Amino acid sequence: MKRTDFYFDLPPDLIAQRPSAVRGQDRLMLLGRNNGAVEHHKMDELPALIDDGTLMVFNNSRVRRARLFGVKETTGREVEFMFLNQAAFGEGSVWNTMVKNAKKQKAGMRYQFPDGSLGTILEDAQNAGTEFRLLKFDFAITEDWFEKNGHIPLPPYIKREDEESDGERYQNVYADQTGSAACPTAGLHFTQEMLETLSQKGVERVFVTLHVGLGTFLPVREERIEDHKMHQEIYTIEEEAAKKINQAKKEGRPILAVGTTSVRTLESAACETLASSNSAGENGGLIRPGTKGTKIFMYPGYKFKIVDQMFTNFHTPESTLIMLVSAFAGRENILAAYSEAVKERYRFFSYGDCMLIK
Repeated sequence: MKRTDFYFDLPPDLIAQRPSAVRGQDRLMLLGRNNGAVEHHKMDELPALIDDGTLMVFNNSRVRRARLFGVKETTGREVEFMFLNQAAFGEGSVWNTMVKNAKKQKAGMRYQFPDGSLGTILEDAQNAGTEFRLLKFDFAITEDWFEKNGHIPLPPYIKREDEESDGERYQNVYADQTGSAACPTAGLHFTQEMLETLSQKGVERVFVTLHVGLGTFLPVREERIEDHKMHQEIYTIEEEAAKKINQAKKEGRPILAVGTTSVRTLESAACETLASSNSAGENGGLIRPGTKGTKIFMYPGYKFKIVDQMFTNFHTPESTLIMLVSAFAGRENILAAYSEAVKERYRFFSYGDCMLIK
C-alpha cells in the first residue's frame, strides 16, 4: 500500500493546541467497526456505550520530562534533545536520544545541561544518518534529574512551549510507571470520576505498560508502507493482568483497548506467544506476563488476535497510527469518519477529541 493512501486534508485550526477547559469534557465519535456508521456523543456518555462484560485495558505509562536543552561546548548554542530510553548502565549512563539538527551533532561533542552536568555523544554506527544519538553521562541519571532539567515533551504540532499546566494535563490520571517520551493520549479523556462510574457499572479494567518512544510518531517516509521500519518500544504485562485478559477472551467477553499503545501491547504479546510456541501460553491464553520489546507495525491486512474494540484519538495523516486504526476498522471507514469529524469540527490529535470503535 502507498503512504498517500492514508492522507486526509485537515484544516490547521482543528489541531488542538490546548486541552479542553475541564478534563473529560470532550466530544466522542462512535464508529461502527464493520459498517462504518457514525454517531456523535460526548465523553460523559461513554459508560452507556460500553457492552456488559467488557474488559478495558489501559496503558499506565507516565510521561517523563524528556525534552531537554543542552548548550554545545564548541559553539555555545542550545541544542534540543529528546531522551527516549536508557541504552546502557554501569559507571554513569548512556541514553538513546533524538536530536534536532542531528547532522551537526557528532561523536565527541559535549553539551552542558541546566544543572551544569555534561553529556557526550558516542560513536554509534547503527544510528548514523538518523535523528538518533547516544548520549553518555558520568553519573546515573534519575527521574529527579529530569524533573529539574527537563520539559514536558509536547508534540511538534502543538505550536507553543510547554506550560506549568501541561505537567498535569499531559498525564493520564492513572499513570504511575514513568518512562514515556510522549503521552498515551487516549487516556487523557478519563477522570477519576469516569473510572469510578465504569467500576460501578461493572466494567472490569486492567493496566499494561508500554513506554512510548518517539519512533511511534516518526513520519512514514517510504512510499510503500511495507518498507517502513518501527523503532523498538518496551512493554510489560503483569501476571494478574495477563490472567484477566486471557479469561475474558476465553469467556468471549469484549476486550476494549484504550489507546493505540494498549493495542500494540496486547497484539505484540499475542504475536510473541504464537511465534514462540504456535500454541496458547502456559496460563491458558495468548497473553503471557513479562517484559518484552516490540517493533510491531499494524496496517490493513493485519489480523487482530486480542483486541475487539478500541478507544482512541484522531491521528495525523499518513502516520503509523492512522494505519493501525485503518487495519482495525477499514481504511475507507476511517477516512470517511475523519471526513465527518472535519465537517463537524472535531478537535484533532493529542489534546483533541476521541473515538470509540466497536
